[in-house]
Amino acid sequence: MRVADKMSFGQVDRNLHKNRSEMLDLQNQAATQKRINKPSDDPTAAARVLVSRTEDRGTTQFIKNLNNAKSFLDFTDQSLGELSEVLVRAKELAIGQASDAGASQQTRQVTATEIDQLYGQTLQIANRKLADRYIFGGFKTQTPPFNSEGQYDGDDGDMKIHVHKDAFIAMNVPGNRIFLGRGLGVDGIARASIDTPTDIRQLNQWRDEHALKKQEAEEAEQSAVFTRGPASVLHPNKLGDHDPVTKEYGINVFQVLKDLGTALKTDDKESIQESLNEIDQAFQQVVLSRSDVGSRSMQVNSTLDTLTKASVDHKVSASQLEDADVFQVVSDINKTDAALRASLETSGRVTQKSLIDFLR
Repeated sequence: MRVADKMSFGQVDRNLHKNRSEMLDLQNQAATQKRINKPSDDPTAAARVLVSRTEDRGTTQFIKNLNNAKSFLDFTDQSLGELSEVLVRAKELAIGQASDAGASQQTRQVTATEIDQLYGQTLQIANRKLADRYIFGGFKTQTPPFNSEGQYDGDDGDMKIHVHKDAFIAMNVPGNRIFLGRGLGVDGIARASIDTPTDIRQLNQWRDEHALKKQEAEEAEQSAVFTRGPASVLHPNKLGDHDPVTKEYGINVFQVLKDLGTALKTDDKESIQESLNEIDQAFQQVVLSRSDVGSRSMQVNSTLDTLTKASVDHKVSASQLEDADVFQVVSDINKTDAALRASLETSGRVTQKSLIDFLR
Protein backbone atom coordinates (compact mmCIF):
# COMPACT_ATOMS: atom_id res chain seq x y z
CA MET A 1 0.00 0.00 0.00
CA ARG A 2 1.38 3.33 -1.06
CA VAL A 3 1.40 6.04 1.63
CA ALA A 4 1.08 9.47 0.09
CA ASP A 5 2.36 12.65 1.69
CA LYS A 6 -1.22 13.90 2.01
CA MET A 7 -2.10 10.89 4.16
CA SER A 8 0.88 11.54 6.40
CA PHE A 9 0.02 15.18 6.81
CA GLY A 10 -3.61 14.26 7.57
CA GLN A 11 -2.56 11.73 10.20
CA VAL A 12 -0.25 14.25 11.86
CA ASP A 13 -2.99 16.87 11.87
CA ARG A 14 -5.51 14.49 13.46
CA ASN A 15 -3.06 13.39 16.17
CA LEU A 16 -2.09 16.92 17.08
CA HIS A 17 -5.74 18.01 17.13
CA LYS A 18 -6.64 15.11 19.42
CA ASN A 19 -3.79 15.82 21.83
CA ARG A 20 -4.49 19.56 21.93
CA SER A 21 -8.23 18.93 22.45
CA GLU A 22 -7.53 16.60 25.37
CA MET A 23 -5.12 19.14 26.86
CA LEU A 24 -7.73 21.90 26.52
CA ASP A 25 -10.39 19.80 28.30
CA LEU A 26 -7.99 18.92 31.10
CA GLN A 27 -6.91 22.54 31.54
CA ASN A 28 -10.59 23.55 31.70
CA GLN A 29 -11.23 20.93 34.39
CA ALA A 30 -8.23 22.15 36.36
CA ALA A 31 -9.42 25.76 36.14
CA THR A 32 -13.09 25.08 37.06
CA GLN A 33 -12.52 22.07 39.35
CA LYS A 34 -15.46 20.48 37.53
CA ARG A 35 -15.42 17.25 35.57
CA ILE A 36 -18.65 18.18 33.78
CA ASN A 37 -18.69 21.64 32.22
CA LYS A 38 -21.22 20.92 29.48
CA PRO A 39 -23.84 18.19 29.02
CA SER A 40 -21.82 16.45 26.31
CA ASP A 41 -19.04 15.70 28.82
CA ASP A 42 -21.27 13.08 30.49
CA PRO A 43 -24.98 13.24 29.52
CA THR A 44 -26.18 10.78 32.16
CA ALA A 45 -24.28 12.42 35.01
CA ALA A 46 -25.27 15.89 33.79
CA ALA A 47 -28.97 14.94 33.94
CA ARG A 48 -28.57 13.62 37.51
CA VAL A 49 -26.72 16.78 38.52
CA LEU A 50 -29.58 18.93 37.20
CA VAL A 51 -32.08 16.84 39.18
CA SER A 52 -30.01 17.23 42.35
CA ARG A 53 -29.74 20.99 41.87
CA THR A 54 -33.48 21.31 41.28
CA GLU A 55 -34.22 19.32 44.44
CA ASP A 56 -31.73 21.40 46.39
CA ARG A 57 -33.32 24.69 45.30
CA GLY A 58 -36.76 23.40 46.30
CA THR A 59 -35.37 22.24 49.64
CA THR A 60 -33.77 25.65 50.20
CA GLN A 61 -37.16 27.36 49.73
CA PHE A 62 -38.84 24.88 52.08
CA ILE A 63 -36.18 25.66 54.70
CA LYS A 64 -36.93 29.38 54.35
CA ASN A 65 -40.64 28.64 54.86
CA LEU A 66 -39.89 26.56 57.94
CA ASN A 67 -37.66 29.25 59.46
CA ASN A 68 -40.46 31.76 58.94
CA ALA A 69 -42.98 29.42 60.58
CA LYS A 70 -40.56 28.68 63.41
CA SER A 71 -40.22 32.39 64.22
CA PHE A 72 -44.00 32.81 64.13
CA LEU A 73 -44.63 29.78 66.37
CA ASP A 74 -41.87 30.71 68.83
CA PHE A 75 -43.31 34.23 69.18
CA THR A 76 -46.78 32.77 69.65
CA ASP A 77 -45.50 30.41 72.35
CA GLN A 78 -43.76 33.30 74.10
CA SER A 79 -46.99 35.32 74.05
CA LEU A 80 -49.01 32.41 75.42
CA GLY A 81 -46.41 31.97 78.16
CA GLU A 82 -46.96 35.59 79.19
CA LEU A 83 -50.73 35.03 79.10
CA SER A 84 -50.32 32.03 81.41
CA GLU A 85 -48.37 34.21 83.85
CA VAL A 86 -51.18 36.79 83.75
CA LEU A 87 -53.76 34.16 84.69
CA VAL A 88 -51.52 32.77 87.43
CA ARG A 89 -51.21 36.26 88.90
CA ALA A 90 -54.97 36.77 88.63
CA LYS A 91 -55.54 33.54 90.55
CA GLU A 92 -53.07 34.58 93.24
CA LEU A 93 -54.94 37.83 93.71
CA ALA A 94 -58.32 36.05 93.73
CA ILE A 95 -57.14 33.57 96.36
CA GLY A 96 -55.86 36.38 98.54
CA GLN A 97 -59.20 38.23 98.37
CA ALA A 98 -61.54 35.22 98.51
CA SER A 99 -61.94 35.25 102.29
CA ASP A 100 -62.35 37.83 105.02
CA ALA A 101 -59.37 36.51 106.95
CA GLY A 102 -56.78 38.57 105.11
CA ALA A 103 -58.91 40.85 102.92
CA SER A 104 -61.35 43.70 103.25
CA GLN A 105 -63.36 45.98 101.03
CA GLN A 106 -60.44 48.39 100.77
CA THR A 107 -57.94 45.69 99.75
CA ARG A 108 -60.37 44.35 97.18
CA GLN A 109 -60.73 47.79 95.65
CA VAL A 110 -56.95 48.04 95.34
CA THR A 111 -56.72 44.53 93.92
CA ALA A 112 -59.42 45.38 91.36
CA THR A 113 -57.07 48.04 89.99
CA GLU A 114 -54.38 45.42 89.37
CA ILE A 115 -56.94 43.13 87.74
CA ASP A 116 -57.77 45.97 85.35
CA GLN A 117 -54.08 46.21 84.53
CA LEU A 118 -53.97 42.46 83.91
CA TYR A 119 -56.94 42.84 81.60
CA GLY A 120 -55.07 45.51 79.67
CA GLN A 121 -52.00 43.28 79.50
CA THR A 122 -54.15 40.42 78.19
CA LEU A 123 -55.59 42.70 75.52
CA GLN A 124 -52.09 43.79 74.55
CA ILE A 125 -51.01 40.14 74.19
CA ALA A 126 -54.10 39.37 72.11
CA ASN A 127 -53.20 42.21 69.70
CA ARG A 128 -49.51 41.40 69.50
CA LYS A 129 -47.71 41.78 66.16
CA LEU A 130 -44.70 40.07 64.62
CA ALA A 131 -43.19 42.45 62.08
CA ASP A 132 -46.26 43.84 60.30
CA ARG A 133 -48.69 40.98 61.02
CA TYR A 134 -51.02 40.36 63.97
CA ILE A 135 -50.39 36.81 65.15
CA PHE A 136 -53.86 36.05 66.58
CA GLY A 137 -56.08 37.42 63.81
CA GLY A 138 -56.31 34.35 61.57
CA PHE A 139 -56.21 35.47 57.94
CA LYS A 140 -56.81 39.09 59.01
CA THR A 141 -53.24 39.98 59.87
CA GLN A 142 -53.38 43.71 59.09
CA THR A 143 -56.02 44.81 61.62
CA PRO A 144 -56.15 44.34 65.43
CA PRO A 145 -58.10 41.13 66.15
CA PHE A 146 -59.61 42.34 69.48
CA ASN A 147 -61.19 45.64 70.46
CA SER A 148 -61.09 47.17 73.92
CA GLU A 149 -64.14 45.16 75.01
CA GLY A 150 -62.50 41.85 74.08
CA GLN A 151 -64.69 41.26 71.03
CA TYR A 152 -63.02 39.32 68.25
CA ASP A 153 -62.80 41.01 64.83
CA GLY A 154 -60.56 38.43 63.19
CA ASP A 155 -61.44 35.03 61.73
CA ASP A 156 -60.61 31.40 62.44
CA GLY A 157 -58.34 30.90 59.42
CA ASP A 158 -55.18 28.79 59.64
CA MET A 159 -52.23 30.20 57.70
CA LYS A 160 -50.65 27.06 56.29
CA ILE A 161 -47.25 27.13 54.65
CA HIS A 162 -45.74 24.65 52.23
CA VAL A 163 -42.93 22.83 54.07
CA HIS A 164 -42.44 19.79 51.83
CA LYS A 165 -43.99 18.01 48.89
CA ASP A 166 -47.74 17.81 49.61
CA ALA A 167 -47.08 18.78 53.26
CA PHE A 168 -48.39 21.90 55.00
CA ILE A 169 -48.14 23.25 58.56
CA ALA A 170 -50.39 25.90 60.13
CA MET A 171 -48.11 28.47 61.73
CA ASN A 172 -50.79 30.43 63.61
CA VAL A 173 -53.54 29.85 66.16
CA PRO A 174 -56.60 32.11 65.75
CA GLY A 175 -57.25 34.29 68.78
CA ASN A 176 -60.86 33.16 69.15
CA ARG A 177 -59.64 29.68 70.11
CA ILE A 178 -57.21 30.95 72.72
CA PHE A 179 -59.10 33.85 74.28
CA LEU A 180 -62.72 32.86 73.56
CA GLY A 181 -62.50 29.07 73.50
CA ARG A 182 -64.04 28.77 70.04
CA GLY A 183 -63.43 25.50 68.23
CA LEU A 184 -62.74 23.47 71.38
CA GLY A 185 -64.21 19.99 71.51
CA VAL A 186 -65.53 18.10 74.52
CA ASP A 187 -62.02 16.74 75.07
CA GLY A 188 -60.65 20.28 75.28
CA ILE A 189 -58.60 19.99 72.09
CA ALA A 190 -58.63 22.87 69.64
CA ARG A 191 -59.88 21.77 66.24
CA ALA A 192 -59.76 23.53 62.91
CA SER A 193 -63.23 24.42 61.76
CA ILE A 194 -62.40 25.14 58.12
CA ASP A 195 -60.27 23.95 55.25
CA THR A 196 -57.66 26.33 53.93
CA PRO A 197 -58.89 28.12 50.76
CA THR A 198 -56.90 27.19 47.67
CA ASP A 199 -57.97 30.06 45.39
CA ILE A 200 -59.52 33.52 45.55
CA ARG A 201 -63.03 32.23 44.86
CA GLN A 202 -62.94 29.86 47.85
CA LEU A 203 -61.43 32.61 50.01
CA ASN A 204 -64.24 35.04 49.17
CA GLN A 205 -66.85 32.32 49.76
CA TRP A 206 -65.28 31.45 53.09
CA ARG A 207 -65.27 35.12 54.15
CA ASP A 208 -68.96 35.46 53.32
CA GLU A 209 -69.80 32.38 55.38
CA HIS A 210 -67.67 33.60 58.28
CA ALA A 211 -69.39 37.01 58.24
CA LEU A 212 -72.80 35.30 58.26
CA LYS A 213 -71.86 33.10 61.23
CA LYS A 214 -70.52 36.09 63.10
CA GLN A 215 -73.74 38.00 62.52
CA GLU A 216 -75.84 35.07 63.73
CA ALA A 217 -73.72 34.78 66.88
CA GLU A 218 -74.12 38.50 67.62
CA GLU A 219 -77.88 38.26 67.17
CA ALA A 220 -78.00 35.26 69.53
CA GLU A 221 -76.03 37.18 72.17
CA GLN A 222 -78.32 40.20 71.88
CA SER A 223 -81.42 38.05 72.27
CA ALA A 224 -79.87 36.41 75.32
CA VAL A 225 -79.65 39.78 77.04
CA PHE A 226 -83.46 39.91 77.18
CA THR A 227 -84.00 36.24 78.09
CA ARG A 228 -81.25 35.60 80.62
CA GLY A 229 -79.86 39.00 81.52
CA PRO A 230 -76.60 40.70 80.59
CA ALA A 231 -74.58 39.07 83.37
CA SER A 232 -74.97 35.60 81.86
CA VAL A 233 -73.89 36.44 78.31
CA LEU A 234 -70.53 34.97 77.25
CA HIS A 235 -70.25 33.05 80.49
CA PRO A 236 -69.34 29.45 79.52
CA ASN A 237 -69.17 26.58 81.93
CA LYS A 238 -66.22 24.23 82.37
CA LEU A 239 -64.56 22.51 79.43
CA GLY A 240 -66.91 19.77 78.31
CA ASP A 241 -70.13 21.76 78.83
CA HIS A 242 -71.01 24.09 75.98
CA ASP A 243 -72.34 27.57 76.52
CA PRO A 244 -76.12 27.82 75.86
CA VAL A 245 -75.67 30.94 73.69
CA THR A 246 -72.44 30.42 71.73
CA LYS A 247 -72.66 26.58 71.72
CA GLU A 248 -68.90 26.51 72.38
CA TYR A 249 -66.99 24.40 74.92
CA GLY A 250 -64.37 26.97 75.86
CA ILE A 251 -64.33 29.99 78.10
CA ASN A 252 -63.93 33.72 77.48
CA VAL A 253 -60.66 34.80 79.11
CA PHE A 254 -61.57 38.48 78.90
CA GLN A 255 -64.94 37.86 80.55
CA VAL A 256 -63.25 35.94 83.37
CA LEU A 257 -61.03 38.92 84.19
CA LYS A 258 -63.95 41.31 83.85
CA ASP A 259 -66.08 39.24 86.24
CA LEU A 260 -63.25 39.05 88.76
CA GLY A 261 -62.72 42.81 88.60
CA THR A 262 -66.43 43.45 89.04
CA ALA A 263 -66.62 41.07 92.00
CA LEU A 264 -63.68 42.82 93.67
CA LYS A 265 -65.13 46.28 93.12
CA THR A 266 -68.53 45.24 94.53
CA ASP A 267 -66.95 43.31 97.44
CA ASP A 268 -68.74 40.12 96.31
CA LYS A 269 -66.84 37.37 98.12
CA GLU A 270 -68.86 34.50 96.65
CA SER A 271 -68.25 35.68 93.07
CA ILE A 272 -64.53 35.96 93.82
CA GLN A 273 -64.54 32.36 95.02
CA GLU A 274 -66.43 31.24 91.93
CA SER A 275 -63.92 33.03 89.71
CA LEU A 276 -61.16 30.71 90.92
CA ASN A 277 -62.68 27.81 89.00
CA GLU A 278 -63.14 29.97 85.92
CA ILE A 279 -59.50 31.11 86.04
CA ASP A 280 -58.43 27.47 86.20
CA GLN A 281 -60.53 26.73 83.13
CA ALA A 282 -59.05 29.71 81.28
CA PHE A 283 -55.55 28.61 82.25
CA GLN A 284 -56.27 25.09 81.00
CA GLN A 285 -57.54 26.55 77.73
CA VAL A 286 -54.32 28.52 77.26
CA VAL A 287 -52.22 25.46 78.11
CA LEU A 288 -54.10 23.41 75.50
CA SER A 289 -53.45 26.08 72.89
CA ARG A 290 -49.82 26.29 73.91
CA SER A 291 -49.44 22.52 73.63
CA ASP A 292 -50.84 22.76 70.11
CA VAL A 293 -48.23 25.39 69.27
CA GLY A 294 -45.53 23.25 70.88
CA SER A 295 -46.46 20.20 68.82
CA ARG A 296 -46.30 22.27 65.65
CA SER A 297 -42.91 23.65 66.68
CA MET A 298 -41.62 20.12 67.19
CA GLN A 299 -42.90 19.16 63.75
CA VAL A 300 -41.24 22.23 62.24
CA ASN A 301 -37.92 21.47 63.95
CA SER A 302 -38.06 17.83 62.89
CA THR A 303 -38.86 18.75 59.29
CA LEU A 304 -36.17 21.43 59.33
CA ASP A 305 -33.54 18.91 60.45
CA THR A 306 -34.65 16.47 57.76
CA LEU A 307 -34.55 19.08 55.00
CA THR A 308 -31.18 20.41 56.14
CA LYS A 309 -29.74 16.91 55.89
CA ALA A 310 -31.43 16.44 52.52
CA SER A 311 -29.88 19.67 51.26
CA VAL A 312 -26.43 18.44 52.27
CA ASP A 313 -27.09 15.09 50.59
CA HIS A 314 -28.11 16.83 47.35
CA LYS A 315 -24.91 18.88 47.35
CA VAL A 316 -22.81 15.80 48.06
CA SER A 317 -24.50 13.85 45.29
CA ALA A 318 -23.95 16.64 42.76
CA SER A 319 -20.35 17.09 43.90
CA GLN A 320 -19.57 13.41 43.46
CA LEU A 321 -20.90 13.52 39.91
CA GLU A 322 -19.47 16.78 38.57
CA ASP A 323 -16.43 17.68 40.68
CA ALA A 324 -13.04 16.79 39.25
CA ASP A 325 -10.38 14.75 41.02
CA VAL A 326 -7.51 17.25 41.20
CA PHE A 327 -4.78 14.63 41.49
CA GLN A 328 -6.20 12.67 38.57
CA VAL A 329 -6.51 15.83 36.46
CA VAL A 330 -2.89 16.86 37.14
CA SER A 331 -1.70 13.36 36.33
CA ASP A 332 -3.69 13.33 33.07
CA ILE A 333 -2.32 16.77 32.14
CA ASN A 334 1.26 15.55 32.54
CA LYS A 335 0.49 12.42 30.54
CA THR A 336 -1.28 14.36 27.77
CA ASP A 337 1.54 16.94 27.69
CA ALA A 338 4.09 14.18 27.21
CA ALA A 339 2.00 12.67 24.43
CA LEU A 340 1.67 16.08 22.74
CA ARG A 341 5.43 16.67 22.88
CA ALA A 342 6.05 13.21 21.43
CA SER A 343 3.56 13.88 18.66
CA LEU A 344 5.26 17.16 17.77
CA GLU A 345 8.69 15.57 17.69
CA THR A 346 7.66 12.60 15.55
CA SER A 347 5.57 14.80 13.29
CA GLY A 348 8.57 17.03 12.64
CA ARG A 349 10.59 14.06 11.50
CA VAL A 350 7.86 12.72 9.25
CA THR A 351 7.08 16.04 7.58
CA GLN A 352 10.58 17.55 7.40
CA LYS A 353 11.17 16.49 3.76
CA SER A 354 9.39 18.36 1.00
CA LEU A 355 9.42 18.36 -2.85
CA ILE A 356 12.23 20.94 -2.80
CA ASP A 357 14.39 18.44 -0.94
CA PHE A 358 13.93 15.89 -3.71
CA LEU A 359 14.67 18.46 -6.48
CA ARG A 360 18.07 19.20 -5.04
